[in-house]
Amino acid sequence: MLPSQSYVNISFFQPHAFLMIGIPGLEAVHGWISIPFSSMYTVALTGNCLILLAVRRTPSLQQPMYYFLSMLALTDVGLTLSTLPTTLAVLWFDHRLIGFNACLVQMFFLHSFSVVESSVLLAMSFDRFVAISNPLHYAAVLTNNVIIKIGLAIVARATLSLFPAPFLLKRLNFCPNKILLSHSFCFHPDVMRRACADITINILYGLYVVLSTGGIDSLFIVLSYVLILHTVLGLASPRERIRAFNTCVSHILAVFVFFIPGITMSMIHRFGRHLPPIVHALVAYIYLVVPPVLNPIIYSVKSKPIREAMIRMLKRKDQG
Repeated sequence: MLPSQSYVNISFFQPHAFLMIGIPGLEAVHGWISIPFSSMYTVALTGNCLILLAVRRTPSLQQPMYYFLSMLALTDVGLTLSTLPTTLAVLWFDHRLIGFNACLVQMFFLHSFSVVESSVLLAMSFDRFVAISNPLHYAAVLTNNVIIKIGLAIVARATLSLFPAPFLLKRLNFCPNKILLSHSFCFHPDVMRRACADITINILYGLYVVLSTGGIDSLFIVLSYVLILHTVLGLASPRERIRAFNTCVSHILAVFVFFIPGITMSMIHRFGRHLPPIVHALVAYIYLVVPPVLNPIIYSVKSKPIREAMIRMLKRKDQG
């Protein structure tokens, strides 16, 4: 073996595990902080599962709009389960270690569900556009087969977009003294900056994924609502305008709840390294935990059919 080859093999280092952190500077009160986090995770899982059951068990809800809502609820369940084990392990038991490969797996699913959520919100904006601009052909355009194909395309897009991420990280040489992550979960920008190597490819890849998924999705969502607004303003009756716009309010709120923290988090990771660690942590938790909590609340409050279906299910459970 050549001396240079031996040196490369010896100098290459990948940690067996990373050390996670909860809320920086508040480690002494993690037990108390775990109470609101546990409550939010419970609300997220319960609310989204109730939406899935409501759509499944209510024939009147088995139409395109609520199928897309079911996709959103299922995605929120996946996003919640991606961060719940490690976050609560840190807050409850101060169990801060996560294996290197386990970290990459969590990172893949966390980012994949984020891409899926962005894509589902785009599909929901298309659904609202068709429903408002061409209501007579709504059922003909968004058939069950079309919705299934959209769902499969969304999953394929997320999988293919994030598939290279773990392999691009595994090729890097990491620093033995830089195994402390900034969150209680594995986030791609955070993990790649633990490396003692050139991460230009990883940065460019991460930027490409953000722009080709969330960036494009947000632009098309804005375009959809420009067209929706044009259609709504063309309606003769003010009552019809209000009723048409009201069907979009829930989706608009869900878009803001997801994209504003997501954009803020991306900007902070790229340009806000000088900010206190607690700012990074709080923005990350808002991005990953708050949307799954708020989406079921938004739709149960703003959508009367969903609210009534959920109430009926809860009453049956109490009577049983």
